[in-house]
Amino acid sequence: MNLLQNNIHILTLAVTRYPLHLQIKNPFNYRVGSTPHSHLHSLPPSSLPPQNPHKWRTPKRQRFEYRAGGSTSPETPQNRQRYIGPVTGHQGVWIGVDWDDGDDGKHNGSVNGTRYFTTRSDKSGSLVRSKNLSAGISFVEGLRVRYRSDSTKEEEDEMYVLSTSNKRVSVQLVGRNKVEEKLKNFEELVAASVSYLGISSIGSASEIKSLVPNLKELDLTGNLLSKWQDIDIIVEALPALEVLNLTNNLMEHDLTELPSLKRIRILVLNNCSITWKEVEGFKQWLPSVEELHLMANQLREITPAPSAPNISTTQNFDSLRLLNLEDNCINSWDEIVKLSHLKRLEQLHLNKNKLKHIFFPAVNHSGSKLVNTDKRQDGCSMPFGSLQCLLLGCNEIDDLLSIDSLNFFPSLVDIRLSDNPIVDQAKGGIPRFVLIARLAKVKILNGSEVSPRERKESEIRYVRLVMAKLQSDDPQEIKRLHPRFFELKVLHGIEDEKPSNGPAGPQKMASGLLCMTLKCVGASIAEKSPLTKKLPPTTTVGKLKVLCESFFKLKGMKLRLFVEEEGSPLPQLLDDDMATLIDLGITSGSTILLDEES
Repeated sequence: MNLLQNNIHILTLAVTRYPLHLQIKNPFNYRVGSTPHSHLHSLPPSSLPPQNPHKWRTPKRQRFEYRAGGSTSPETPQNRQRYIGPVTGHQGVWIGVDWDDGDDGKHNGSVNGTRYFTTRSDKSGSLVRSKNLSAGISFVEGLRVRYRSDSTKEEEDEMYVLSTSNKRVSVQLVGRNKVEEKLKNFEELVAASVSYLGISSIGSASEIKSLVPNLKELDLTGNLLSKWQDIDIIVEALPALEVLNLTNNLMEHDLTELPSLKRIRILVLNNCSITWKEVEGFKQWLPSVEELHLMANQLREITPAPSAPNISTTQNFDSLRLLNLEDNCINSWDEIVKLSHLKRLEQLHLNKNKLKHIFFPAVNHSGSKLVNTDKRQDGCSMPFGSLQCLLLGCNEIDDLLSIDSLNFFPSLVDIRLSDNPIVDQAKGGIPRFVLIARLAKVKILNGSEVSPRERKESEIRYVRLVMAKLQSDDPQEIKRLHPRFFELKVLHGIEDEKPSNGPAGPQKMASGLLCMTLKCVGASIAEKSPLTKKLPPTTTVGKLKVLCESFFKLKGMKLRLFVEEEGSPLPQLLDDDMATLIDLGITSGSTILLDEES
């Protein structure tokens, strides 16, 4: 691997021109390292949602020009211009702006009883002087600024990352000269990032075509573009372009014909003020699109275009494999069902919405919530037939019926359910092993692979847990509450416990004991060596605490116990002193962690 390849993940700090914190961009190829969401592998990092917003900085910018609704770019937060003219009691011309961030302004467009413009929130409006504004630059100028201009000493001093202690660590660029020379050869560029440069116009289409004729991937994140006509001109001038990222460009609702988009395979429109009506409008120009990202657009409904209410939402999306609707406002699964017949849809990202329930749509009754995988309408494919990955993190799902319904999705193997009430163990949610046992086909759960060993142990543990808590002998009732119970019981050869006919001998008692590892992890007890003990499955959590005090000589210390599960990011707290080991589904081979109560 050559120097360029070895150091590609840090080199573009020389051309991003902003102090970045763990946001390292790559001008050659967007697929560098791991991303916060592994399924967004094809996107530049600037378009990805951070796992921790406090560890992901991007420079702010402003958005307006000397006409209402236009845009320019001083390096201040993003906004839309709403007013140009005088302000009572003040001299000169003022420009009224409506900030995207509702807390960046000072008022709602009304000053001293006079309304000059209307804002989207009570505190998103400001009046500013035109001298603070810049007209922005063209796309062609942006390319030259990003890839051909030399960085100043001041800019180099601001290239840093933050350490774990929140201190600046300077970044030294290795092989910088070689990389800069390669970047300046525009004819060889196949991927370019001109994010956050204040690009507000296009420039000459012929110049674009001659400048970067081989460009396949273009990142325009965080600029000042707003007209679809301009986007069409750029794409038309780049005949090899397949990946286009327009994140954080607030697009106007001025859809026209966009024939040049027919070559685009990946289109990123995160936080672009896109409505589903516009999606319906431009989808006819996207016959080749394989990935469509629509994060943070405040989408609530998925509705057909008003001009064609009887045409399916899925028409013209025959190539779509990934649809990203994260961080929107969708609160009904009925809206998602409208996407159920996208023939090639493999990944559906719905993190950070407001979904409360999930169901698998019946095929033979449109709109019905009855699950029926055996019957199909003539000529109608199975709903969600190709869907392999469904991300549902950070929603409001709170019922087991929704979890069990995921078994009916014919191809689903990768599921994210983290940060939903149903899995919040602090509020009575179910642990990872129960999810694995109830979801028969899942191979990746919450981003962590489910190994064959973890599946077997989870299913056995789950069956024993259900057996310990059964309050009814009615098979129908048991199947309703635990759809996979009987299947798993047979699969793993688990028999009902039978009452003993005589006193239990030492060998019989020993065969029923659970072998587990006890491990101290508290700050003052971590030096103690782990112990392996055999305990009756009827041992309560309270009794286990007493035993641990004795085993490790921890008299007078209040303990908290956790069970460590394979594949689970966090141990499960054992907070019910009356629950037995068998009640909790704890099996032989488990590890119990001991911590001090704070």
